[in-house]
Amino acid sequence: MSEREMTRAGVLAQVERGAWTLVQAAERMELSYRQAKRLWKRYRKHGAAALMHGNAGRSSNRAKPKKVRARVVRLIRQKYSGEVGQRFGPTLVAEHLASEDELELSATTVRRWMLAEGLWSRERKVREHRQRRARREHFGELVQLDGSFHEWLEGRGPRGCLNWVDDATGTTLCRLGEQETIWAAVGVLTAWIEKYGVPRALYTDWKNVYVREPTAKELLHGKPGLTQFGRMSERLGIKIIAAGSPQAKGRVERNHGTHQDRLVKKLRRKKISTHAAVNRYLEEEYCDDHNRRFAIDATSEVDYHLPAPGAKQRREIFRLETERVLGNDWVVRHQNRLYQVERQSHRHAPAKSTVVVCEWEDGAVEIQYRGQKLQWHVVEERPRMPDVVASKRRKRSSPPAAHMPNHPWRRSYQDMQPRAASGLGSTASTCAPP
Repeated sequence: MSEREMTRAGVLAQVERGAWTLVQAAERMELSYRQAKRLWKRYRKHGAAALMHGNAGRSSNRAKPKKVRARVVRLIRQKYSGEVGQRFGPTLVAEHLASEDELELSATTVRRWMLAEGLWSRERKVREHRQRRARREHFGELVQLDGSFHEWLEGRGPRGCLNWVDDATGTTLCRLGEQETIWAAVGVLTAWIEKYGVPRALYTDWKNVYVREPTAKELLHGKPGLTQFGRMSERLGIKIIAAGSPQAKGRVERNHGTHQDRLVKKLRRKKISTHAAVNRYLEEEYCDDHNRRFAIDATSEVDYHLPAPGAKQRREIFRLETERVLGNDWVVRHQNRLYQVERQSHRHAPAKSTVVVCEWEDGAVEIQYRGQKLQWHVVEERPRMPDVVASKRRKRSSPPAAHMPNHPWRRSYQDMQPRAASGLGSTASTCAPP
């Protein structure tokens, strides 16, 4: 029985026990009520075996006679078989059977018979398989994100670019930055969300900015390895898909080549030499003109973008979050800085508890405990130990052997061996009874 027939048998068994009605069984089997009644009638009369197709286990009515198959196999063994590299393939065998032996057979039939008799094996060249990936059907279903480093300003300024290409329509949105950092990715993502909405998924490289492998602790607890940008995307409901090879991102890579030709020349004519001016030009002129020329309509009219969150919600999402442990002195150490947490009037964070240090691109810092903002101030300088206590510690920590040049701690092992041997002898003689 096939899996579908076994499933139907299990559903009708539930009907037989009275657990389901026939209407419910028809919905579960995805059949009409009339067809479910026919199957139920056959099941009650002959059991589960009645659900099998009538031709199951029987040869096809269109099958070739056994005498023809035996003759073809005999001819292949005699004329077209041999070692690997010498024997004929199924397609060539079918051609020669038609031209020399007057047997018209399809190459598929010949291949199936040769495989069954062990006269052919599936030989494939060991070569990496590539397949052209079709565009997604909906606008915003998959947005490709990649950075292209190039001399965009031809020496007039620094280099670097983040380039977005929507996979369904080819819509482009670019922002120029010095490096491909978290904040650069956040900036272009924010610009995309404000203009089009929240996309469903991002297609990125395997870079630590976007994705990373989970740690041993995360694997133990079944948690994914999220970067800061990955956590921001997860809160927005955006799935990040990492490309397995550069060829997988061919569409965005080809788009880079287009910009490296057109954009560089346009920036040269505009005499633009700063990142701020480039981004203004990209936002006000270049991207819209590029999309009018090269973007296409999506196959489906349904837009997969979600509404953009408000400014307050975006500020809670687009921030760096780092967990730290609150010390016994209520001091948080982060990025070589000390933050003294003050006593709170509403809720007091206990010592040794975990707090979250939140950082924004503009330099603002917050410390939160279970979602509540804590009051704090920066400790400008580490507390210094009083000179009296420091001198006492130095005296206490100095080893007594420091003033003994012949102490064993100050001698090498080779120097100690003769003395050790003589010492044992002298000790023995000293301890000997008079």
